[in-house]
Amino acid sequence: MFTSQTSSFQDSIDVEERDDFDSEEITGYSHKIQLNCYYTIYLYQGTRSEASGENVAWNQRRADSTTSQDDFSLTLIDSSLPLEAEPELRTYISRRLSKGALLGGMGNIATVELSIPEQAVGCYCCLLEQERSPEQPDADGNGYVICFMGGSEKGLNLFRLELDKYVQGLHSSLQTPELQNLETEVRPYLSQWYEESVMHIHRVVQLVQSNISFLLHAALSHTLVEVTNSDEKTKADVSRFIKAASLQGLSQQDTTTASLCKAISEDTQSDLIIDCSTSPPTLTNTVSNKFCDDWIQAFLNAAERCNPFLLRQILENFKLKAIQDMNSLKRFVRQAEMSHYALFRCCQFLQGCGNGDVLLQNARAEHSDLPEACSIITVLEEFLRDQAQAQA
Repeated sequence: MFTSQTSSFQDSIDVEERDDFDSEEITGYSHKIQLNCYYTIYLYQGTRSEASGENVAWNQRRADSTTSQDDFSLTLIDSSLPLEAEPELRTYISRRLSKGALLGGMGNIATVELSIPEQAVGCYCCLLEQERSPEQPDADGNGYVICFMGGSEKGLNLFRLELDKYVQGLHSSLQTPELQNLETEVRPYLSQWYEESVMHIHRVVQLVQSNISFLLHAALSHTLVEVTNSDEKTKADVSRFIKAASLQGLSQQDTTTASLCKAISEDTQSDLIIDCSTSPPTLTNTVSNKFCDDWIQAFLNAAERCNPFLLRQILENFKLKAIQDMNSLKRFVRQAEMSHYALFRCCQFLQGCGNGDVLLQNARAEHSDLPEACSIITVLEEFLRDQAQAQA
């Protein structure tokens, strides 16, 4: 049983040796060179809707950059793609729109082949529709198609939520007539998509280095993390990392259970403080365990190779292993209510998994209304304390 558990854990950590992120995304790409990434924005106009004056102006000025179909037209506004590659992307997007594969506000990720050095590249595209007028509620809407290209389809899928949120952040900037703010707002925003939506996990690992285990433990145990003496971007990066590493919404915990976990954490330990006035930052009130420590090297290796997609996959594997162990503990607790041998197996499992403190915190919160389960968890907590004192 425990050989299998160790093997499964090692498989999770060794994702970098099995997955194809290196060959797909960073072939010939050292840690000093950033991955090539591109953006494109198109004006989308349904032909059954009444064209506004500004849309007509765009179409007239850019007739050579407009693709028209029976029920819509697509006009290039801005792109960082090479000149020969943009028409290929426009043709691809037109096909997707014709098939109804792009829904308003929902990102779509696929692999596209373009005349760029990478040839095949992951492409995220999203249709941002403008609000329809009361006079034409059933007319085809106008809007913008935003495209981000870089890495692979598999890699971009790991950041789908971040990309969706980033595109939505552009909505207010697209209300200016004829996009007069293209150079001052829209273009700078689009060109930062990779740094803002993909690289934040890499920046946090680079910031704290081997102290990443303390952040992982804080995320699992619902411990608040405070960043001091830093800029707002660093604070946002750390906050997003903690959210990405948290299990809330992924495990079977409901909102009440998550709140109880947080309350237990607040009662038993202080906030984790990251003071960025020193280099490297100084961390205070640090708590970790063997489970989190075992993942340090995997994160450092991926960060050194500057592969944000591999970093995200490692983070997802870390969360998956934690969820698997939580489910195993819940099963053992149910069995231990009827069997002393199951209680013994439960103690062995907690001793071997290296994450006993976090698992028991979550188990106590989830079983707070079950007296028998709580008594089992109390016994297990005492067992872990005794083991810690014996090792000390």
